[in-house]
Amino acid sequence: MRMTAALISRQHQSARRSRLVPVFDFESVLADTPGCRDQVFLDSAGSSLPPRPVLDAVVGHLRREAAVGGYRAAEERVDALAAVRADIATLINAQPESIALGDSATRAWTDFFYSVPLAPGDRMLISRSEYAACAIAALQRARATGAVVDIVPATPTGEIDVEAMSGMMDERVKLVSLVHAPTNGGLINPVAEATRIARNAGAIVLLDACQSVGQLPVDVARLDVDALSATGRKWLRGPRGTGFLYVRPEILTALEPQRLDLHSAKWVGPSEFRIASDATRFEFWEHNVATRLGLGAAVRYLLDIGAHRAFAEVADRGKYLRAALSQIPTVVLHDLGTQHSGIVSFTVTGTSPNLIRDQLRKNAITVTVSHRHSTLLDMTTRGLDSVVRASPHYFVTERQLDQFVTEIRRLAHIAT
Repeated sequence: MRMTAALISRQHQSARRSRLVPVFDFESVLADTPGCRDQVFLDSAGSSLPPRPVLDAVVGHLRREAAVGGYRAAEERVDALAAVRADIATLINAQPESIALGDSATRAWTDFFYSVPLAPGDRMLISRSEYAACAIAALQRARATGAVVDIVPATPTGEIDVEAMSGMMDERVKLVSLVHAPTNGGLINPVAEATRIARNAGAIVLLDACQSVGQLPVDVARLDVDALSATGRKWLRGPRGTGFLYVRPEILTALEPQRLDLHSAKWVGPSEFRIASDATRFEFWEHNVATRLGLGAAVRYLLDIGAHRAFAEVADRGKYLRAALSQIPTVVLHDLGTQHSGIVSFTVTGTSPNLIRDQLRKNAITVTVSHRHSTLLDMTTRGLDSVVRASPHYFVTERQLDQFVTEIRRLAHIAT
């Protein structure tokens, strides 16, 4: 990577300050990511480019299934599948028994959410940056149970307003849904502070970490959340169709999932079953073994790099893009918050985000567009229909970032 002297200096200083932060081997990362060589890939907030070990794990197991059948192939990888939970637990500072594997962050989130008992008059709190899938689930349960959905306001800088949230808490609040890093911009919410308020009031806290795990260092013990959902395909660089759920051990056995099978429970008598005592109560027996092994490979890849090192690299790229884009007169940045993730959101005056995305794609630059319906409360409040979303991972070079900015500058000039 063609880095500036200042960036190299910062990395060397950081390495000297803490021996716990690994050295970032950029050349090895590039060698492991052939998909980034012929394009500028800026959509890791959507579905990132898997490194070679992930591809090898998935394809290798599919070939084994073709040779000996799915059952035998899975039996041969029992230990490897168990290691997936253990590695995820290491990544987020949990125990393997607290991890349930699934096929998406949304499935993980909803499986936990629908297991929380609600009655008429109970309250659920969601934030202004709530993702559509989670908000829809909350509204559906409110309609079915007679519970109420209340919205926690945001501060002037966009984060969840913990002071306002504190004033909203009472004994009727049963669940608080928090978003760690929203899908439509670089905001990072103060999760630990909000969780403390909710837990002190006796509410269950469910964290949407879809955009944070793999990008930000996530420690469930420090955040003290009751549950966390995450996906494999985004910043973790795993396969699509993978995700996981963390559940705090102290509340695990008090929650009964809405759906069970012979994996999440055991049939022990003609009219009796026993639910699994660990987080596998939120799993089903049938799953894609190949992609689950790929998820494990992605987690190990991040563990080898180090979560703090990965975030330092991602944050540097996001900061670089914001600074460069801010120099273009007709570009408007839309990232809220005082601390930023690697997601960079913006618009170009006079040009629709969809057109910007499509024009960039013609020049081998991949971004995506975040639309109002995905984060309805936030986008409506800010009067935005859609924004361009650029999300550079640590495998993106500075030269590629410059190429992207140059193209945005050209499109902005055409628009004027």
